[in-house]
Amino acid sequence: MQPQPAQSQKTGTAPFLEIRNVRKSFGGVQALKDVSVTLHAGQIYHLMGENGCGKSTLIKIISGAQPATSGQIFIDGVQTEGEVAGDLGAIGALRAGIETVYQDLSLLPNLSVAENVALTGQLVEADGSLARRLKLGALYETAAKALEQVHLPTDRAFLTRRIDTLPLATRQLVAIARAIAAEARLVIMDEPTTSLTRQEVNYLLSVVRKLLDKGVTVLFVTHKLDEVKSLGGHAIIMRDGQKVAERDVTTTNKAEIGHLMTGREISEARYRTEPKIGDTLLQVEGLSQGRAFKNLSFTVRKGEILGVTGLLDSGRNELALALSGVVPAERGTIRLDGRSVALRSPAEAIREGVGYVPEDRLTEGLFLEKSIQDNVTLPVLNRLRNFFGMISQRKARKLSEDQITDLQVVAPDVTVPVQSLSGGNQQRVLIGRWLTIEPRLLVLHGPTVGVDVGSKDTIFRIIQRLADDGMAVVIISDDLPELLQNCDRILVMRQGGIVADYAAEEVDEDGIYQTMAAGPATEAPANTDEEAAQ
Repeated sequence: MQPQPAQSQKTGTAPFLEIRNVRKSFGGVQALKDVSVTLHAGQIYHLMGENGCGKSTLIKIISGAQPATSGQIFIDGVQTEGEVAGDLGAIGALRAGIETVYQDLSLLPNLSVAENVALTGQLVEADGSLARRLKLGALYETAAKALEQVHLPTDRAFLTRRIDTLPLATRQLVAIARAIAAEARLVIMDEPTTSLTRQEVNYLLSVVRKLLDKGVTVLFVTHKLDEVKSLGGHAIIMRDGQKVAERDVTTTNKAEIGHLMTGREISEARYRTEPKIGDTLLQVEGLSQGRAFKNLSFTVRKGEILGVTGLLDSGRNELALALSGVVPAERGTIRLDGRSVALRSPAEAIREGVGYVPEDRLTEGLFLEKSIQDNVTLPVLNRLRNFFGMISQRKARKLSEDQITDLQVVAPDVTVPVQSLSGGNQQRVLIGRWLTIEPRLLVLHGPTVGVDVGSKDTIFRIIQRLADDGMAVVIISDDLPELLQNCDRILVMRQGGIVADYAAEEVDEDGIYQTMAAGPATEAPANTDEEAAQ
């Protein structure tokens, strides 16, 4: 006899979506093990867990991107039918009202805003076929109505604008507008706030609340516990391919959620306890770059961890690129150990002992299809040559094995491709690459973007150890708890200038944010009379 779906205790009706005993295997690896989840209409659920716990696999099954190996899926109490048990299929999921906003947004960059927003409806109507002409009038009308609900422009100029010309925050809202246009009943958001500023995050969360008010179910995939607490709802917590708990987030503290996700205690206390700070290593004087930033002056000492933060237009991102030689500053002086250096390219920065971990490891940092060994050894290939000028595979393997052991990278072997690793392990591989150059200064741009709480803890402890060993570290981030936990000092940038220099122990998150979001910037006071005269 076919099992009956669970009934809602509040309404007596079947839940919108029910997943029963879903399993998914890739070769001999069991990615999901008997996972059962029930989602009711108009509720928000937070899918949480460390990288590699099975979250992405589960949402791909719900969205029809992948079939389950076994298990059952019910929509409105009716079991779905497919060639494989638990297989909705992409068009079947869209037809059921399931829309997914993936971390990479899955927008079509060469198409217009209107086409990205309203194409889904016409695809479903045509049963997935694009062999016919689009109904442009209906396309623009549908897109305009959806864009209005997320407070984006609805004029023809914006509707016809290519997606790849828009800033990331706007593209995120366009992806949500697509779900609204499709009259979605379930919207899955896969880490939607990863690259957004706090101001943009607050706006996105307000859009999520409006969806809930309209009876839409939201499945929110995130590592950020503050956002979870802000939205409320239910946490579905996974570990090692299994659902380990469900909790009401309003009555569960962050420490308990972190423990359930990782199986160990995750502290929110400061990691900096007894810093060993030495002489000045980095001196920046009057650094300027077009409209991005001007007249920046600051120092970093050996063993010190300096945080830099600000809103998206503050110039913090451009400063990271200037310190690493990716986009050199136009004016000003950079000194290392008292000697003026010209960081005009990444190669020059490497020669001067400056390592740079970029914000986007997937597009700017790693060669995903290459092995761990190839990624780690890239900056020091000349050191690995043998007598005949060839790369010594023995030396390369030894160096990469030492790095992954030291940085606690979980991988079967250094020959596996980096794309097979979880986000946290990928990030540690990237950090390991730059540690091979034995840097004097390490610039970390968003070091834990898209990384789960367990991997964050590991990365934070690595950063502290590097500083204790005498390395100067600069962390450029909009994750204020990250800076407060790890840094000795925090510089706040606004509209291209440094407007505050805080001792991390003497300021809180609200104080920093108020400074970030205050009125027009004034030039930061110079540190010396000589700097003031420049």
